[in-house]
Amino acid sequence: MSEMVQALAPNALAAKIEKGSLPFKTLSELEPLSGILGQERAVEAIQFGVAMHRPGYNIFVMGGAGTGRSSYVTSYLKSEAKRKQTPSEWVYVNNFKDTRSPKAIEFQPGQAKVFEQDIRTLIDGLMGTFPAAFEHPNYQQQKGAIDRAFNDQYEAAINLVERHASKIGVAMFRDASSVSFAPMRDGKALEEADFATLTDDERDTFQAGVSELEGMLNDELLSLPTWKRISYEQLRELNLNTVKESLDPLMAPLFEKYADQEIMVQFLNEMREDLDKVIIDQFVDDKASDNRDESSRRTMYEEMYLPNVAVTHTSDGGQPVIYEPHPTYRNLFGQVEYSSDQGMLVTSYRLIRSGSLHAANGGYLILDAEKLLTDHYLWEALKRALKSKTLKIEHPYADMGLMSTTTLSPEDLPLQVKVVLIGSREIYYLLQDADPDFQEMFRVLVDFDDSLKRDKETELAFARLLKDRVAKEGYADVTAEGVARLIEYSSRLAEHQKEMAAKIGDVFELLGEADFNRDLAKDDVITDVHVQRALAAKKHRTGRVAEKIIEEIVDGTILLESDGKAIGNINGLTVMQIGDSSFGAPARISTTVYPGGKGIVDIERESNLGQSIHSKGVLILSGYLGHRYAQEFPLDISASIAMEQSYGYVDGDSASTAELCCLLSALINVPLRQDLAITGSLNQYGQVQAIGGVNEKIEGFFNVCHARGLTGSQGVIIPKSNVINLMLSDEVIEAVKADQFHIYAVEKADEALHLLTGLEPGELDSNGKYPEGTISARILKRLEEISKLGEEEESAEKEKSAEEGKKADNDKEDASAKKG
Repeated sequence: MSEMVQALAPNALAAKIEKGSLPFKTLSELEPLSGILGQERAVEAIQFGVAMHRPGYNIFVMGGAGTGRSSYVTSYLKSEAKRKQTPSEWVYVNNFKDTRSPKAIEFQPGQAKVFEQDIRTLIDGLMGTFPAAFEHPNYQQQKGAIDRAFNDQYEAAINLVERHASKIGVAMFRDASSVSFAPMRDGKALEEADFATLTDDERDTFQAGVSELEGMLNDELLSLPTWKRISYEQLRELNLNTVKESLDPLMAPLFEKYADQEIMVQFLNEMREDLDKVIIDQFVDDKASDNRDESSRRTMYEEMYLPNVAVTHTSDGGQPVIYEPHPTYRNLFGQVEYSSDQGMLVTSYRLIRSGSLHAANGGYLILDAEKLLTDHYLWEALKRALKSKTLKIEHPYADMGLMSTTTLSPEDLPLQVKVVLIGSREIYYLLQDADPDFQEMFRVLVDFDDSLKRDKETELAFARLLKDRVAKEGYADVTAEGVARLIEYSSRLAEHQKEMAAKIGDVFELLGEADFNRDLAKDDVITDVHVQRALAAKKHRTGRVAEKIIEEIVDGTILLESDGKAIGNINGLTVMQIGDSSFGAPARISTTVYPGGKGIVDIERESNLGQSIHSKGVLILSGYLGHRYAQEFPLDISASIAMEQSYGYVDGDSASTAELCCLLSALINVPLRQDLAITGSLNQYGQVQAIGGVNEKIEGFFNVCHARGLTGSQGVIIPKSNVINLMLSDEVIEAVKADQFHIYAVEKADEALHLLTGLEPGELDSNGKYPEGTISARILKRLEEISKLGEEEESAEKEKSAEEGKKADNDKEDASAKKG
């Protein structure tokens, strides 16, 4: 007779830290640990990725949120970047030959702002010099001399014609733009009325005189265009010389300062040429000068000559480390903005806005992979930029014909940046499968583990990390007991007694809530009591659905027994995930068995509620039954398995052991204990395999039993391989200590059947038979009976078919005899 599996001892239900085992009384005794706990593989990978400068060695940081991946990577990059050479700065300037194609100029760190200030100083000089240079007496005197020379020539010609007109009795009138003639009598010009009284001869004489004068005027003013051209050239030369004399002192310091930079000398020369034209156009035309006030002139100078600084660095700041929280095309690559001018959209090089790639150029750019991949065009554009090592500002949808406004085409910048993508494992493997370029461009994988090995060294390092958090957030000190409770909570998150969750963010969150409880209680330090209160409060906040399910079980809305025995019914265990909370809930599994050849029917699958893994678990039952009990005769049964009152999708194979026990109970009419719940995955050889969520599942059934009243016989059956995963609540452990609740760990389905039925499962003897009265013997007997029923039915069907065939033959013979 085999011994029944014994319940687990209380000390096997959680990895508790004994009081006084931590080498400190409070965190104030420890030095803080800045950085990351464990993760040696990830640390080694990030070090390699930063040190490798060959193309394609961009970095993908993989792991779950809350593991400290983002903060550690950012911190490490900044520490490394500080020791490296600061990259160049870039500014966009006006292209005076083609304003639609602004130029980019490179500067040493810290010099871009200096250049900008140099141009501002130049603009101040322009404002102070002009129009004063054109108002200087020397300029006005020379300008007056040029104007007088022209006027003297003009007046001499007009006077000559006027004197001749007087001789022939014709009056000449002139204004600013025209000359006219009128007849004279007695030294006076005639009015129109008097002109009408003249005789025809007098009129003809007058017309002849006018024609003569007009011809003479044309001859005398024939050289007028030449006089005007000479006057214009003299005035232009005067203006150019005046501008040169005034600009040279202003521009000389710039040419001297940037003499060793060829591109700067070229730009200053082009700016100087443009200034000549702009200043003359501004101040030579008196009307233009009158309509442009000082403020608008300064704005005009700034819009035309002030550099647009795209990115700057401090000279000793090292390489930049930029995190872009909202990676859109404009935020990454920059954009050309527009302003409205009398209803029209206009732009200039001053409206070029740089993006994160400008800021990170020469350093590191950190991006969230999930956010980046929401825009396929953005992902493709980033790959193009990294491949070509060129940073180009363009409208993202210009190639699609979605933009008709004229825009700028700024000069491309050389791009040298290491991109760091942070994302989940799912995104990493998706990119590997879907994008052949990904593996070539992101060759460094930094894989953050989800759990850490728990030992004395790690526990102490964990405490030091908590000390660092306490200092940063200004929390109260934490006692060793409080730290122990946080370590146990971390192991609960990891679902392992010898591991801790790498998702340190959840522990920090609990620490903050514990400090809140301490503050409410007016205590000086955070203890295990405050941590426990925070856990209870969090459980209560997210426990509405779990409590509702228990209420419905207790009042009978959901049918589930926690006492007595029943045939073909068993308590399975499930885990429900709602938002960021998960909880266990027992579920009733029922089975019916009857003779037939349909096999095992999974009602969940037939109703499209059973997912693939759950269906796999049910199919394994046929394999197990066939392997163990159908070696001498066929497995000729029909069975239906259902998870009662389940109206959502069911997945996972953790109920397969429960379904086997329930199936065998219905097959041989042996009742199962209803005060036990069971979970575990079954293989085809009857071995019970580990499942997930074991703590939530145990606590889910315990809560139901506790709500109805613990009887002392209730408990849960789990796979033995899950014992290492137990980190149960204190309430469950105390109930086990008081012998009010029990947890059994089994390796084989037979052990579970032994617990559930109280009957021996049975083992084959030397004759290959199971002892009489054992579960296995009963199963074989029942299967043999069903198989014989099938054979009898098959034999009867054959006899019936034979008789029907014989009768048909006799009928044919009789018909032939009558015909003959």
